[in-house]
Amino acid sequence: MLIAVDAVGGDHFPENPVLGAIEACKYNEDIQILLVGPEELIQEELNKHTTVHSRISVLNAPQIINMDEAPATAVKGKRQSSIVVGLSAQKEGLCEAFVSSGNTGALLAASTLILGKLEGVLRPTIAALFPTIKGFRLLIDAGANLELKPEYYFQFASMGTVYAREIMQIAQPTVGLLNVGDEEEKGTELLKESYLVLKKLSNFTGNIEGKDIFKARTDIFLCNGTLGNVLLKFGESIPDTLKVLLKMHFEKEKIPADLQNTIFRIVHETLQPFNYENVGGVPFLGVNGVSMVGHGNSSVTAIKNMILNAAKCIEQNVNDKIVASLN
Repeated sequence: MLIAVDAVGGDHFPENPVLGAIEACKYNEDIQILLVGPEELIQEELNKHTTVHSRISVLNAPQIINMDEAPATAVKGKRQSSIVVGLSAQKEGLCEAFVSSGNTGALLAASTLILGKLEGVLRPTIAALFPTIKGFRLLIDAGANLELKPEYYFQFASMGTVYAREIMQIAQPTVGLLNVGDEEEKGTELLKESYLVLKKLSNFTGNIEGKDIFKARTDIFLCNGTLGNVLLKFGESIPDTLKVLLKMHFEKEKIPADLQNTIFRIVHETLQPFNYENVGGVPFLGVNGVSMVGHGNSSVTAIKNMILNAAKCIEQNVNDKIVASLN
């Protein structure tokens, strides 16, 4: 399978995307990579590696969409950017997926515009993996749609169920609606209406509260994009915050250095579920193709894992199963 990689996406291009692609090829012999971006820049980076895989090729895209550019303006104004060229290659059948650590808004706008929506899909959504005591679970929407309608919640639950089952290997995923209480009558009128619509799903378990997330009371957490994005970034901040608090406590109590190192090692290992590198990237569910976005600060390991996740989506025919679930 041929997967296009944005070689100039994120904060550490082209080094990390190129090396991440090389590592993905080493891990999965069925993967071929199409590095998309300024050809000379990519080739210069490839020349630094003596073990460049023969399954890696380059597609020239001379323009770069920066992380702080307005999504719609960037997509319309930079038709030769890596994001537009890479997604267009997928639309034309030259590759089967596109992955990027670049501008999330631009990638979503271009994915919807170029690839289009799957049959029956009202709105594409960002599905993010969220760490819990039971492992990663799914948070939808993570920032694509700031305001929702009941029918959007319903479709997001259906699409998320397919992804959780096929890619996350959760046999019977359950769905919960984030609210201010678990009683059916709680929340705004929109949430009450959405609850009634979601009750049509056999795997909907009702409302859940913030305290239920880390306990993984359900496998899929439904919310609007504003709340989802806040939750996601709050979760990402927990490991660093905890380390700062521990350091402050150690200094106050004059904890010996060797004991500090032991505790930090244990904390580091314990907090690995919060490490975005293990996730790599998340898909835009509902677009007519495979488009995945990674953290802007993606490491080589994160990009490798994002490519491998894209490969899983292709292998499991996730989009066909999403269309079937909606119909």
